[in-house]
Amino acid sequence: MTVRKLALLCFALFALRASAHEIGTTQVRAELRNDQTYRIDVHTAPRALLEKLEARAKQPRTKSFDYVVVHNALTRFAPMLQQAADIRFGEQSSIPRVEVLPIDSRAEPVLVTIRYTGTVPKNAGAFTWSWDLVYATYPLQINGQEQWIEPPDRSKPFVAPTRFGVLRQYLILGFTHIVPLGLDHILFVIGMFLLTPRIKPVLMQVTAFTIAHTITLALTMYGLIAISPRIVEPLIALSIAYVAIENLTTTKLHPWRVAIVFAFGLLHGMGFAGVLQELGLPRSQAAYALVAFNVGVELGQLTVIAAMYALLVSWTQHRPWYRPRLVIPASLAIAAMGVFWMVQRVVG
Repeated sequence: MTVRKLALLCFALFALRASAHEIGTTQVRAELRNDQTYRIDVHTAPRALLEKLEARAKQPRTKSFDYVVVHNALTRFAPMLQQAADIRFGEQSSIPRVEVLPIDSRAEPVLVTIRYTGTVPKNAGAFTWSWDLVYATYPLQINGQEQWIEPPDRSKPFVAPTRFGVLRQYLILGFTHIVPLGLDHILFVIGMFLLTPRIKPVLMQVTAFTIAHTITLALTMYGLIAISPRIVEPLIALSIAYVAIENLTTTKLHPWRVAIVFAFGLLHGMGFAGVLQELGLPRSQAAYALVAFNVGVELGQLTVIAAMYALLVSWTQHRPWYRPRLVIPASLAIAAMGVFWMVQRVVG
């Protein structure tokens, strides 16, 4: 066999395999609630799902591309969708109620949500899940924790974390979001610090920043405000550039600086909320998780400030070269990075 024929054969096999698998289309989110109920949302490609159900039922394929028609057809397959989900709590099986949610044809990509709801059995064991209408590896998120499932395997057993476990997990997440993962937030804190290393001005700025980001973090997580990351992220970068540029023009903490830091703190709170929205909050202990994450963020910021004092200020702040050789070059570098991030986030 020639190399050309071998290449064509490999391409044909790959195309056949790709057509049989809806790689990357299926995602599952499960919530185990305090009231002993559960909700499991399966997000997947509607037409691919309908084709599987029709093939399994040995029915003719629906040729319409109208998503209302597809939704109605999927609804008729509710009994098969119910059988496809194997929901267990220890050795106890749970038969769920099934609902096919309306399809939003304007979304990208277009997905349908199959919602399973039910009651957690008494004295239930660990939760496990499988779904026999998916053939490719897919993610399952349970109360904010994620695992990947390789069909036909079941999910790993999930036991709801204790309150202490939630506090510990989200405290660490908040801290690590600043140190070492949050370079943009670190530079903003350093920018506030560089204005003047005296304790009172630093604490005034940090307090304003903390109050502000706590407000918007909570409001965003509870769905009371929502602003697109495409707006928030460039403005966060602009805030970094602004505080650094102002450090070049003044050495005093003016009242407007505290007000501006507060305004920028509102933006940063929305940025923190974006991280938590991607991760998810455990529904039953959302308030504890939110407080723990926020405390972790504060500890991360205080760590940055403590490091600046220990490494730089404690032995350099009274030197005549402190401002020209340290504050100004550092502020210029931070401003340049802020401008770069802003442009990158606008055009990216």
